[in-house]
This record gives sequence, C-alpha cells and structure tokens, in this order.
Amino acid sequence: MTTPVENLSPATPGADTAPREDGVEIVTFGCRLNSWESEVMRDHARAAGMTDTVIVNTCAVTSNAVRQARQSIRKLKRERPDATLIVTGCAAQIDPAQFGRMAEVDRVIGNAEKLRPETFKAQVSGAGDRVSVEDIMSVREVADHLVDGLEGRARAFVQVQTGCDHRCTFCVIPYGRGNARSAPAGDVVEQVRRLVETGHNEIVLTGVDVTSWGQDLPGAPKLGRLVRAILKQVPDLQRLRLSSIDAIEIDDDLFRVIAEDERLCPYLHLSLQAGDNMILKRMKRRHMREDAIALTRRLRAVRPDIAFGADLIAGFPTETEDMFENSLRLVDECDLAYLHVFPYSPRPGTPAARMPQVDGLAIKDRAARLRAKGEEALGRHLQAMVGREFDFVMERGQQGRAANFAPARIETPARPGALVRARVTGVAGDTLTADPLGVSA
Repeated sequence: MTTPVENLSPATPGADTAPREDGVEIVTFGCRLNSWESEVMRDHARAAGMTDTVIVNTCAVTSNAVRQARQSIRKLKRERPDATLIVTGCAAQIDPAQFGRMAEVDRVIGNAEKLRPETFKAQVSGAGDRVSVEDIMSVREVADHLVDGLEGRARAFVQVQTGCDHRCTFCVIPYGRGNARSAPAGDVVEQVRRLVETGHNEIVLTGVDVTSWGQDLPGAPKLGRLVRAILKQVPDLQRLRLSSIDAIEIDDDLFRVIAEDERLCPYLHLSLQAGDNMILKRMKRRHMREDAIALTRRLRAVRPDIAFGADLIAGFPTETEDMFENSLRLVDECDLAYLHVFPYSPRPGTPAARMPQVDGLAIKDRAARLRAKGEEALGRHLQAMVGREFDFVMERGQQGRAANFAPARIETPARPGALVRARVTGVAGDTLTADPLGVSA
C-alpha cells in the first residue's frame, strides 16, 4: 500500500493543492507516489505550454477517497468554470466511466498516460480522446522522468517502483497501478544525487510496494542493496527515508543498513493491517502477528532510537470483538508510535467485499478505539523526547520533523527543508515544542 503526501503518514483521503503556475493547478489526493507523479505532470504541462487547467490526481484506497475526489472536482469546477478539468490517478484508472460521466470533467487519463509528455501535448493541440485509459496490467515500464524537486515542500520523493503483485483481499490498488515494476538502481541514484544538488536535505523513497523493488530487474536485487548504493554514492545526502513497507519483505542487507547508517531515518511505517492471525489470513497477508512483534523487537535491539508506525484496518469482514482486541494489543506489543486507522469499507470487485460484513456502528466504534489507542501511544513517544536535542527538517508554518518522524513547533525563520537543531521543551497535543539552537544545513 502506498503512503501519503507531505505529512508522511500512510495513504490518506484528502487533497494537497499545488500552487498555480501559468494557470495550471494540480490537486493531489492520497499517497507520496501520487505526489511525485503530480510533479512529473507539472513538468509535462509546463513543457507543453498548457494554461488554464486543473488536474485532479485521485486516490482509490478507500471508497471515501473516491467520494472526496468527486466532491473536490465539483468544487473546483465551480471555482474555475472556464478552466479545463482533467482527472487522473487510481480512481480514474479503476473506474474511468464514472468520471467520464461527470459534467464537470473535460478529460480522463490513466495512470500510465499521465506520465507521458505526449498526453499533455495532445491536450494543448485539441487531439486525443476524452477518456484515455489503457489496460494498466499491460504496462511494463516505469516512468524515468527526473524532477528537480517538489515545489514548496520540505522533502523530495523519488519513485523506486510502482505496481503490486500481491492480491490482498481488501485492496484495489493493483488494479489502479498494475503489476510490480522497478526503476533501475542507476536511475534512482542519479535522481537522488540531482535532488541533493538542488538543496534537498531529506529524500523519501516511494512506491506502491517499496520492499518488492528489484524483483523484476536482472539478478533480482533487494531493496537493501539499493539503499546502500544511494548512501554510498550520494555522500552529501543528509537523510534518507523509506515510505510504507511490507514488514515480511525486509531483507538482511536492509536490516544491516538500518542498524549501521544513521542517515537512514530511524522510522518505519509498517503495513500491518491487523493484529489477529485469522483476520490476517482472510486478508491474504503474508505475515502473522508474531512476525510483526519479532521484527520490531529485533530492529529496536540494533537501533534503539527507531520508531514505528502502522496501517490498521478496523472492522474487516468476520472480525469479532476478540479479534479486534488482538489488534489493540498489537499497538503495545510492537510499541507503535503512529497509527493510521482505516475503518473498513468494501471495494467493489475485491474478495473481502463478498465476505460477511461487520455492522457499520461496530466498525465506527472500533476505529475510534484504535485511534484513541494511537493517541496514547503517540503521547508516550513524544513525552520521551522532552529535554533532548534533535535535528528537525523544517516544514510549513514553523513545524519541523525529526528523523524518527516526531513533529515539533519551532519558532525559527529557517526555510522549508532546512535542518534545524533544537531542544525539545514540551508536548502540546500531538506535537512537540522546541527551542532552536541553530541551522545546520
């Protein structure tokens, strides 16, 4: 499963609106990969001479994400009635017809088409079909477009792979992204080097199933090899961060580099989904709860400062109260600091949608209890940082982010993306307060 935009939490319904330039506005929903792809589209739109256009890059991870995209499309058209409105992203790829039927939409393009410069040239010239969405399962390439950074952002994302070969019973994302495809290591290293040269202190490796990187490349290298290559060949890189990963796929080399190189951020967001073994089997996940517990303990033994986040689904079909309690206990057993809770919603065409469903009120209650558990866990995590010094990458609004993912409010004039040394003075809600000690980069 992919993970989200600027806040670096897991995939979240909600939009990130990029600043307009030459009348082109890009509204991005969902994951970090979508965010990176929006920058590719920005470059293509600029090169094609596109003007007075709104591009909505949708997410399909939940039914609510699709609903929010449709609401946003209607609102955007009311705000800019004369602009051309283009819809793309996973929701458009999976169900192009529903967006094609919307009167507000001028054109629908697929996830492969949105990364091709000719798509935007055709729009400017008036050529091309109103709905242009090819079979994503037939796509074999990975976009090789290089971007110089993400405008207005504190960190930059680099796509290392896309697509997914797993078929979890609740998930539609493979039908929006296709099968797993990896970017060659040399291309990834070059992209990272270029971003560091343009002033980025933190790089996030992103994809749909990041830990599957390399399985389709010659020799089937593992993700750990790629991470080592980046850290060795780009010595000026201050921080390298991994997006959401599948815990069962952490290879030995990746484990060693987590333990040995402090530039790899001590934070992993794990795609756990549940804490009950029967539910994990029915989800068609490839790990058991014991695997998750063992992994977090093993990693903490070699990297004591590491923090963990996780995706957890509340109310998966057939989930009993006892099964749900196992998910609640997993938060403590793995010492999770950050939770992203998904109330289960059936996605048409998935096996889970045909399973016996949990009552909607029970799903809502369980999601609320999981979130409350997550708030408690985050509070403990943040409180343990009080009185200590950390380097923070500055974001918008004088908020910084520590390497272990903790957010802090820091009163400093430093630019977004700068590294600021600060001493943590307290906790205010879900954010640290900290006094700046100096800008280090």
